Amino acid sequence: MRLPLLALLATGPAHGYQLRRALESTFGPAYSRTNDGQVYVTLGRLEKSGLIEGEDVAQDGRPAKRVFALTDDGRRALADWFARPSDGAKVREEFFLKLVLAPRTRLADPRTLIDLQRSYCLAAIRGLHATADQSPDHGVSRLLIEGEVLHLQAELDWLERCQQELT
Repeated sequence: MRLPLLALLATGPAHGYQLRRALESTFGPAYSRTNDGQVYVTLGRLEKSGLIEGEDVAQDGRPAKRVFALTDDGRRALADWFARPSDGAKVREEFFLKLVLAPRTRLADPRTLIDLQRSYCLAAIRGLHATADQSPDHGVSRLLIEGEVLHLQAELDWLERCQQELT
């Protein structure tokens, strides 16, 4: 959440509630709902690390709100993030670790693990389709959902390969 918050602050100063709402409106229902606490904890960490600066702004009849702005260091960190490719699948993914280590422990059957993961992927795909049906006109959300469905379909193909190779 650090870097998406920095990216939102690159457009101008904002307080935590505005940032949470901006995440939700930008990405739509495909983006998991962010809680306010998570946003404020992350903002505190970003401020401590010097990537943003906060200022208390008085409000009529209400406590002051803290408005955050991107620092030069924050802008550089954001530029570095945009300049790097994103990590793809990792060899140390939890499921793969379970699958490889299960036979050694004799505590889990690889075929059972594969079936469980397959069921999870299929349920996730159904859930994503239901989410897509809720907001068919939100283009960013539709793209996020489509990307996740494609990843899950690739995982299903990979699970089939794991089953052929390891069971």
